[in-house]
Amino acid sequence: MIRRVILAACLAAILMSTACAAEPEPGFVSLFDGKTLKGWQLSGKHGEGYVARDGVLLCPAGSGGNLFTIRQYSDFVLRFDVLLTKGANNGVGIRTPIEGTSSYTAMEIQLLDDGDAQYANLHPAQYCGSVYKTVAAKRGSLKKPGEWNAMEISAIGRHMKVTMNGKVIVNADLNKVMSPEVFAEHRGFLRDRGYIGFLGHPPAEVAFRNIRIKDLSRPEKENTPPPGFKALFNGKDLKGWKGLVSSPPERAKMSADALAAEQKKADEQMRAHWKVVDGALEYDGGGNSLCTARDYADFEMLVDWKIDAGGDSGIYLRGSPQVQIWDDRVGSGGLYNNQKNPSKPIENADNKPGQWNRFRILMLGEKVSVWLNGKLVVDHVTMENYRERDKPIYPSEQIELQHHNSKLWFKNIYIREIAGK
Repeated sequence: MIRRVILAACLAAILMSTACAAEPEPGFVSLFDGKTLKGWQLSGKHGEGYVARDGVLLCPAGSGGNLFTIRQYSDFVLRFDVLLTKGANNGVGIRTPIEGTSSYTAMEIQLLDDGDAQYANLHPAQYCGSVYKTVAAKRGSLKKPGEWNAMEISAIGRHMKVTMNGKVIVNADLNKVMSPEVFAEHRGFLRDRGYIGFLGHPPAEVAFRNIRIKDLSRPEKENTPPPGFKALFNGKDLKGWKGLVSSPPERAKMSADALAAEQKKADEQMRAHWKVVDGALEYDGGGNSLCTARDYADFEMLVDWKIDAGGDSGIYLRGSPQVQIWDDRVGSGGLYNNQKNPSKPIENADNKPGQWNRFRILMLGEKVSVWLNGKLVVDHVTMENYRERDKPIYPSEQIELQHHNSKLWFKNIYIREIAGK
């Protein structure tokens, strides 16, 4: 009886307040017309899912599912009002794919009646407004169940800002998140593009209104690193690169003088076959692989690449093969030389030969995750030591752009070193 009274009161509050819906502020566009779900797509429906009712976007009691925008976003400011009934649990998926659980495949801003008794023992980053299990929100701004809360979520690059009822409760640089648990469980939290979604969990009712967005996406400048990253390639010359000399075990056996002599030969060969053409590294199919001038341990790497039909290449991590690049029906991105652990990509996400592709590679310890054109194709897989099978992969070594006697192109090569885990 008490629950019915509370729900009736909440519904009355929703209906009474719909008249206050405002026109979007300058630069913002409305994502909800108050009448239909036009511009949205529903996935994993429970009960009624989501409905438009009396100017409000409603996830009714006993219903749920994920309601995603039709289009994708990268940088934006999202504003909306949300009303949580007693015990309600919802969330906002940020830059999320449709598939999977957004709090793991991307990130979720938690929307939760966290004062309810059932939520007494939450993880610090599970309270309302938090980036789910990643960044904890300051508490104290959430209104009582049945009252409207004004929310603003700003996602600009890796900077996340959440404002609730006029108070900033999250203000975080995601590049500073170093927790191994976060990287292991929430590998998608650094995605740079995807859908926005309301993530509903039954049984309690949740309502939204005045949903609007300011799209701040900007064209990317070639060979200009995003905040937190450094450019490995400047778009002008081969500074920061060297020719390949053998393998890590073989180099370790060489004297300093012998290694220097071999490196001189390799650099001469590099300059003969690797050129910079129109802001991209271009390999003519002769000579040998291209290597970074210094070693790297744990890192996040972004790199654009292109091959011709039948092309074959790869990216060696810590001197070990390889994140595969090739024109093959299996698809690129797999850890090709693995024997005990998965070697093939989860799916083929390649663009057609002659078109540019983008890798995002995350390497932490022995574990590697790879996204190709925004899709996760390698999920936290151990990379084996091809050179010395009885040993783990080297803790630090050079990164190599592998040659395979076919033309290659690379650009927008950026790296962010990850330390302090």
